[in-house]
Amino acid sequence: MNSEFTVAIHCLLFLSSKEEQIANSEQIACSVSTHAARVRKVLSLLRKHGFVTTKEGVGGGYLLATDIDNISLGDLYRIFARGSLHPGWCSGNEKSSCFISSNIHNVMDKIFSEGEARLEAYFDELHLSDVTKLLQQCDSEIVQKLSEQ
Repeated sequence: MNSEFTVAIHCLLFLSSKEEQIANSEQIACSVSTHAARVRKVLSLLRKHGFVTTKEGVGGGYLLATDIDNISLGDLYRIFARGSLHPGWCSGNEKSSCFISSNIHNVMDKIFSEGEARLEAYFDELHLSDVTKLLQQCDSEIVQKLSEQ
């Protein structure tokens, strides 16, 4: 799976955590630990799909356009990573006289397609608010471990 999927999740969660609900690409890139140009590319797609808006001028930046309860991981997977389970190359040769070689591509395509459909269904059940809860749970566990030391 490509990393833009995770970068998109990170960007949206970062925007939702900001009290003023606005951040520029450099601030977001610092949190994501990647280049601001890469963040702008991801944010551009998020804007195109209505998840973020922009404010121009001094103090401008990106704003979350919808509540994180309304954004599923499935939505983001379809934008940034759909098809990533399918390898770019599959063994075999459809013109081969070998039964396996001539059929493996179609069989593996079916397997990957069904796997991706299941993954999308799972991601559709998870929303960014669920990811926030998991992050808070991790933070609580870290604090507990530190207090036990």
